[in-house]
Amino acid sequence: MKTIGILTSGGDAPGMNAAIRAVTRTALQKGMTVKGIYKGFNGLVKPTKDSESIKSLEIRSVSDIMQKGGTMLFTARCPEFVPIEGVRKGVQTCKENGIEGVVVIGGDGSFRGARDLSNEGVPCIAIPATIDNDIPSTGYTIGFDTALNTAMELIDKLRDTAQSHDRCSVVEVMGRRAGDIALHTGIACGATSILTAENDSYTVEHAINRIKSTKTGGKHHFIIVVSEGFTAARHIDANMIAKQIQDDTGVESRATILGHVQRGGTPTLRDRVVASRFGYRAVELLSESKGNMVVGLNRNSIVEYEINEALEMKKNLDEELYKIAETISF
Repeated sequence: MKTIGILTSGGDAPGMNAAIRAVTRTALQKGMTVKGIYKGFNGLVKPTKDSESIKSLEIRSVSDIMQKGGTMLFTARCPEFVPIEGVRKGVQTCKENGIEGVVVIGGDGSFRGARDLSNEGVPCIAIPATIDNDIPSTGYTIGFDTALNTAMELIDKLRDTAQSHDRCSVVEVMGRRAGDIALHTGIACGATSILTAENDSYTVEHAINRIKSTKTGGKHHFIIVVSEGFTAARHIDANMIAKQIQDDTGVESRATILGHVQRGGTPTLRDRVVASRFGYRAVELLSESKGNMVVGLNRNSIVEYEINEALEMKKNLDEELYKIAETISF
């Protein structure tokens, strides 16, 4: 394989640039040509040869990007790539630009695009990158650690004002399909209760009972961390939860939705290192003419799965972490 492409797709995640850098430089060291495909799969559904959507990447093209959040290749969702006609248009674009294989960086939606492209004859290796950490085939996704640290820092700031006013702060964090951000930051910030869609035992009523219980023990300010998956599943929002808590406990309560600030910022050391490992391995697989695969991390070791196998896996939150949170949050 002499020429490979690289794209980022779906939601951005800190560390994507480190993966782009690793893919580019590893491939160049192997004597390959690297082409950056801009704005995700949108860059492939444009049929014009050598269009602005595809550009050659050199060693210096990826200098000084590792410390930056977001993605230098930009990202976007591409509904046009879902039908087979769009996929075949992407294959044609690859042929016109001499691209023999593609590294796709993104979440499970991006994995499906990589699978479809592989099935039509363009080998793809998928790299998991999403702040939600919701990819079952890997224990860790690029961007997760940075998002955790961002959420932790912001919740720590909210705690200061909650403590000053004897308030309850209800904080909604990202994670529509996975409560990992809520669970991990809740433990790190000493949340009184953590509400996620995955665990039906932890309800708003449970949080209220926890507040009442800890209040009798002398606690006067509280943090409740909620995943956006929890609010979506129950058709409520953080403000409604705060109102219910205030009405039932008498504790003044305020809601804060952290939102997309969790996607930005300088990637942490872990995200940079994991992204570099994923990028390096992805190029190794393509150089061995392997495709239709996803790389991942299992107990700090790089693993690979066939994409269909990866997409069929199921993910569960660590019940032990719930027990820890419940035990030490009084």
